[in-house]
Amino acid sequence: MNALGCHNITTYLAELDKSDDVREKCELLLTVSITRFFRDREFWKSLEKKYLPDLIDKNMQKIKVWSAGCACGDEVYTFKIVWDHLKNSLGHLPELEVIATDINPVYLEKARTGIYSSSSLKEVTEEFQSTYFIKKKGKKLFEVNASLKKNVIWKTHHLLSDPPGSQFDIIFLRNNVLTYYEDLLKKKVLIKILDSLAPYGFLIIGSHEFLPFKPKDLTAIAPHSFVFRKEAK
Repeated sequence: MNALGCHNITTYLAELDKSDDVREKCELLLTVSITRFFRDREFWKSLEKKYLPDLIDKNMQKIKVWSAGCACGDEVYTFKIVWDHLKNSLGHLPELEVIATDINPVYLEKARTGIYSSSSLKEVTEEFQSTYFIKKKGKKLFEVNASLKKNVIWKTHHLLSDPPGSQFDIIFLRNNVLTYYEDLLKKKVLIKILDSLAPYGFLIIGSHEFLPFKPKDLTAIAPHSFVFRKEAK
């Protein structure tokens, strides 16, 4: 508001209505990047022990994953760690394709770099820290191993636009649209996202979020009420 010379909210709202550039900048300023590795740790255990093995049993050729609203990449790299660790129990794994999108290009650049503060790693076990992270000398920063950065496609994407692909086996939609958007927009986004989810695919939302409506072909999968599976027609 100061940069635009707006002295009250009414004037600023008028500027938002007049200029797409001002509106876009406002939206970027409202984005939230606060997250951490292995957020909702029990879920990640279930993903490795139950959800992923079940999915792999149905599709041995390729698994497609979309992290929608990936912020600075903590979620993406957490998934890559779980996927890599899964080799210990399953051996051979299918081909993996990961698309990570966010509206904020600054967050995406940080995600590509893969460097995080120690506070982001507070739920990462010592085993995983030593295996998948490199401590930066003289700083309380950690960089993810180069192997985790491979085969991740980072894209700038607005969740109100069409999805960046189709037939995703897993879609992460955690702590963004369903928390911050009004109900009408939540429904609009969710319908598009569900259309891009493959049969038997998983939709994962935030642990404290709720769907704005109950799709007929979507079923909550125990033990987590925020994990849903799309039924085959």
